[in-house]
Amino acid sequence: MKIAFTLICICLSIFYGKSQTKEGKLKNLRQITFGGDNAEAYFSFDSKKLTFQTNNPKWNLKCDQIYWLSLETQKEDSAYQPHLLSTGLGRTTCSYYMPNGKDILYASTHLAGKECPPPPAPRGDKKYLWAVYPEFDIFVANESGKIGSQLTDSKGYDAEATISPKGDKIVFTSDRSGDLELWTMDIDGKNQKQITSGLGYDGGAFFSPDGKKIVFRASRPKTEEEISDYKALLNEHLVAPTNMEIYTCNTDGSDLKQVTNLGKANWAPFFHPSGKKIIFSSNHHSQKGYDFQLFMINEDGTNLERITQESMFNAFPMFSPDGKKLVFSSNRNNGGGRDTNLFIADWVD
Repeated sequence: MKIAFTLICICLSIFYGKSQTKEGKLKNLRQITFGGDNAEAYFSFDSKKLTFQTNNPKWNLKCDQIYWLSLETQKEDSAYQPHLLSTGLGRTTCSYYMPNGKDILYASTHLAGKECPPPPAPRGDKKYLWAVYPEFDIFVANESGKIGSQLTDSKGYDAEATISPKGDKIVFTSDRSGDLELWTMDIDGKNQKQITSGLGYDGGAFFSPDGKKIVFRASRPKTEEEISDYKALLNEHLVAPTNMEIYTCNTDGSDLKQVTNLGKANWAPFFHPSGKKIIFSSNHHSQKGYDFQLFMINEDGTNLERITQESMFNAFPMFSPDGKKLVFSSNRNNGGGRDTNLFIADWVD
């Protein structure tokens, strides 16, 4: 009996050891939203709050709206409803805390109408497409939802804005020059400048911890057919995000470098607190297409490391400014449904 008990203990130790190291970089993982699609959660500069977008049907939302929550007071249950920031009109996306910790910028279509602009219509070719609504502009509101300023008013898509850790610059995506390129502007919206120019979709950009570099996702159509398809879709305000790689550049667009060359969709990149690595979401390993896991890679494209193992969708990772935590979206723990929720964990290097 003593030998059998010892063997059982050894087996249990091996089993639990493996389960605990399955996602060894993530410690004390906890779920912080419960229902709907919750995504693009980003920390405030003091690491104490999150802003994010959700379409939770329990809150009578017909499409994405912007909410914020305090990590110190938020309750981890399905009945808890964070604070609505956006107007509740139109469709919103891509929110980010301003340096003062009291205001949040986000993109919205509410000036063009109260209703949600429709998602892309089903197509005969069954392509998976993202809409880049030309009605999007970038606004700044306080946590009560009062809009204090409008940072963009050009014709076309202006969205995907994030802020430098230095608190001086904003990077965003715009198609005002005829293609989806990265632009920068001062924190007050002045001095808007285009910094990328390669044909293809450039988006989802974030600054490095020192504010000197930018990491982003990009498609680069090369063949005549790919270029023709890309331009035709863009003319319909659509992009096909199925072939993207990770790039970096300086904040003025110089020293452009391709980091990944993995194939399929590599996206949602964010710099590791060291500024030397990049975490991102990818399905390059998948035989089915829809299996997105978080990976980390050196900024020179070496040492690819898988971070997540659970569920079929993990994306939008962001490190807290203090480097202690990682927040991301995942469809784990959804009971086999379609919900995507926010999860936060202590980061273990």
